[in-house]
Amino acid sequence: MQQSISSVARNVDALTAVWNGGERTRLPYLWLRDNCGCSECRVVQTTEKRFHIFRVAKDLTPLQVSIERTGSEDEAISIAWPDGHRTRYRSREIHGLLSRRRFTLRYWDGRFQPRKYDYRRFLADDNTAAELIEEILRTGVCVLIGAPTDPDSSEQLASRLGPIREVLFERIHNVVVDPKGYSIAHTDLAVAPHNDFTSYNWPPSVQALHMLVNECEGGESCVVDGFGVLNELRNDHPGKFDVLCAVPVPFRLFSEEYECYAANPMVELDSGGEIRLLRFNTQQMQAIPLSEPRLGDFYAAYHELSRRINDPRAQASVRLEGGQILLCAGHRVLHGRTALRSKGRRHLQDAYFEHDNVRNHLRLLRRTGRI
Repeated sequence: MQQSISSVARNVDALTAVWNGGERTRLPYLWLRDNCGCSECRVVQTTEKRFHIFRVAKDLTPLQVSIERTGSEDEAISIAWPDGHRTRYRSREIHGLLSRRRFTLRYWDGRFQPRKYDYRRFLADDNTAAELIEEILRTGVCVLIGAPTDPDSSEQLASRLGPIREVLFERIHNVVVDPKGYSIAHTDLAVAPHNDFTSYNWPPSVQALHMLVNECEGGESCVVDGFGVLNELRNDHPGKFDVLCAVPVPFRLFSEEYECYAANPMVELDSGGEIRLLRFNTQQMQAIPLSEPRLGDFYAAYHELSRRINDPRAQASVRLEGGQILLCAGHRVLHGRTALRSKGRRHLQDAYFEHDNVRNHLRLLRRTGRI
């Protein structure tokens, strides 16, 4: 049944719209005036706002409110304002603004295996691209197969993931065993689960780990659902979770040429209290100042988080072969690898992208009707 507004009631600072099913929606007067879609209030060419809220009184109230029904068109609320302006909202417009669409996250553990997608189909087919992006938004991880093995071919991903996010050290990072390397990834040691560039105030939010060649024994990749681990920790120990959201933790990454350093809480929440960012990189974590009054509480919480992240039951194993790309939502998914057990060739390239650009590409595909 189509949602329609059956009546409206005027209150001191808002209308109350009553839907045909009995539900009620509060519509503040300033909100109604601010979001008017007419050509006087918006730039027709771009749909951007021309109207500025300061131009009306803060206690704005309408002169007249009515419900209009014309022909086959759904009904609309018509509002006359004191300055002579008129605003009109169709029921379907109001209904579409009731909430913002959010992807339901799918949490996972070590039994999970990332879905695989064909590289060429991802670049050439809009439906495949949309399916992959939706998978990244839900689970935070997937694998591309059949990718090229030419150096720097990760640049091709920009057509779907947006421009590469450049950081210090290299535009596209070459991960090979190197006695002069600036991070543990350039050794043959095991690398514990982590996310990259916690030493930035805003770390890259999508990472493409592109295996060019892998003739080495060992070096199996693993991924951990950081948001899933944090969600369980929040349920089991809310006090520990809160400490991880509050205490700044310093991280540092440096080479002979560059250095980046930032101190932020390990966990960051959005305005609705949902987890939006985990910073976890034991290798690059620096000492928290002894003057921090919550140091003891922090270490109790950090110990518990570290135990859970490094529990094999939380780690899904993925061996990347040449021509495979592991795509991770970098603020959510932690990645690592086992130790290298032979001298066989192994060359991985890292490229970074931004979650906003990936998500907005999906919006473009939907808006233009390409999917």
